[in-house]
Amino acid sequence: MIACGMLGPHGETLRDRAVRAVLRVVGHRRPHCAGQRVTPLNASRGLAFFDTTLGLCGVAWSERGLTAVQLPESSATATRARLRSRFPEFVPTTPPRAVQQAIDGIRELLSSGRADLSAVSLDESALGEFERRVYALTRAIAPGQTSTYGALAAALGDPGAARAVGQAMGHNPFPLVVPCHRVLAADGGWGGFSAADGVATKLRLLRIEGAEAVRQMPLFES
Repeated sequence: MIACGMLGPHGETLRDRAVRAVLRVVGHRRPHCAGQRVTPLNASRGLAFFDTTLGLCGVAWSERGLTAVQLPESSATATRARLRSRFPEFVPTTPPRAVQQAIDGIRELLSSGRADLSAVSLDESALGEFERRVYALTRAIAPGQTSTYGALAAALGDPGAARAVGQAMGHNPFPLVVPCHRVLAADGGWGGFSAADGVATKLRLLRIEGAEAVRQMPLFES
């Protein structure tokens, strides 16, 4: 307990000195920035944007892992707007270490085509059980390899679910980390791709990974 009336060596009370000490600590920990919102570093959820050889990409995350990966849109402005519209309650902030490692892995994949993103944690809380199973199989397809919608359906134990697999790919919130671009049509076609520029982007990703040489050698045989 502080005796408020006791004087210190400079004529101030001990209470005054204690208050000044607290203010110094608070001021050090929470700097004031006029007109600027200060976002905590390493927040449990947030957004981050980063340059890659493909263009500006983005990620969103929660305390469980990545909630989304955003591939480049027609412009950097459009890319930022797209991800922010999907997560309006999230704000750009410094990514925690695990998220930064995922960002580094995405950059490396788009540069060399050889990064392994299978260990990146995902927040799948908004997914159904079918999508989780499809995405788990898709994550097992390594860079340079391909599979088909029908082959994945067969691996799930439901050969008639190829169309449902394709729909899950079209709604994939984690492109690259869940590499839906490595899943092709059973007839030897490229299949669809929901990112900007569609199949052209899919082909570019597969070329980066050197997948053309193994296009007829899917990971899961249908």
